[in-house]
Parts: sequence; structure tokens; C-alpha cells
Amino acid sequence: MVSGRLSVRVSVAAVNAEARAGSEQVSQALFGHPVDLLDAGARDPWLRVRLRDGYEGWMHRGYLSDSDRRTPNDTTPARLSLGCVARDAAGVRRALPLGAWLDDTLGVESGDTVEYRALAARFPARAAAAAQTAGARFGGPPYEWGGLTPWGADCSGLVQSAFGLHGIALPRDARDQAGHGEPVAAGDALGGLAAGDLAFFSDRGDGPITHVAIALGGSRLVHLGLGRGGYAVENLAAPDAYARALLSRFRWARRVG
Repeated sequence: MVSGRLSVRVSVAAVNAEARAGSEQVSQALFGHPVDLLDAGARDPWLRVRLRDGYEGWMHRGYLSDSDRRTPNDTTPARLSLGCVARDAAGVRRALPLGAWLDDTLGVESGDTVEYRALAARFPARAAAAAQTAGARFGGPPYEWGGLTPWGADCSGLVQSAFGLHGIALPRDARDQAGHGEPVAAGDALGGLAAGDLAFFSDRGDGPITHVAIALGGSRLVHLGLGRGGYAVENLAAPDAYARALLSRFRWARRVG
């Protein structure tokens, strides 16, 4: 029987907008992460779930393990993947992305992990440090709507994952991230932003926020842009046509952490 809390048993699991495989992927859940079951109902094998960040969507039962579920008070892993290959007690070998949870039954064959108790020391809760992580840990992924790993991510997935690694919790979507922190003055070409500030954009006139980027300082931004095909660092002090278009869509900036 499916319980109220399950855990993800695949490297990366899609979270869909509707209870069908062809529906929009709105987010992802990573190996070892607990998810709360909201509704099994008549749509089984599709389950309505809530993720750790409060995001809700539909996941297929095949992605989830009932036997490996965590207790409600067990909300932290033994280790966190920083991009590794691990093997379980049954001999199953899998690549795990940045942010996946590992317990003590998994043996790491290659790559990097960090003990959860050492996470804050290695990844301090500073926005500028999170900006560095966004570049160092996410260099090169393609744009993937709903993605949040270095294997494929969208703009807000990059922000949530990079800042989350540093203990700075942010919502999943750019429009919700845009309401966090304190407003900051950006200046011409966004040169007034400090490393770690978040810049928000809209391609819908005065409509809702549709894009977010992380300031690196010196009029540079790192983001996952569909127009770039994925990961990019923009120099807005000497912009090309794409960067000029991006700059024209700027709405405001926020400082978090």
C-alpha cells in the first residue's frame, strides 16, 4: 500500500502538470528526496505529490519507492551528491546529479559528495558564493523546462538549486522568486548589481516575470536562457543582439540571503 511519504528511487524523476506522461514537466525530484503523497485516487499509477519546496504536481508510481520511505522527522540525508556514480547493496549502479540524497547503504564509485553535516562549511549561506556555484557546478547544461540539475535546467531551476545548496531556500518558479529578498538598484547595463543578486525579466510587456538570472558582478549575469540553448554568461556592458534584447526586458532586481 502507498503511504503518506515516499522517496524517489531514480536519478531524476519528472513532476508533471497532469496525470499523464505527455503533459508538461513542471519540475523534477531527485534520487533519495522524500515526497508527500496528496492523492492516489482513481488516477493511479499517477500520484499527486508535494515536493520538499512545497511544489505540487503529478508523479508516476514507477519513480517512487514505498519501502524506502523516510519517516516524517527524517528530513536530511547522510550525504549529498555533487555529481557522482553510486552503487547500492543490490549492485545497481546509477549516476546521481547535483543535489541527490545518499544514505549509508550506497557506495560511491566516482565523483564527489559532501556529508550533510559539512554542507554549510563547504557551501556557506552567502548569495555571492551561490553565484560562484551556479557557474562552477552548472557550466554547460542545455535548457530544459522544469529541470533543475546540471544535466538540464531552466532559469529558475538553476537559481533554486544553486542557492539551495548554500542553504538559501527559494521558490521553484521565477515569478515567485521575484518576491523574495530586498529590492536593489541595478544601474545602467545592470552594473550596479552585486554578485548573487537576482535580476528578473519579462517578455510579456508589463506582465508577469518570465525569466531570472544571477548577477556575477561587473555587468555579468549567469542564467539558463532558451535563446542561448541553455547555460550562458552574459556581458551586458558589451552586449550582442541577444543580450540587448534581454536587457530591454529587465524589470527589477532583488537581493536574497
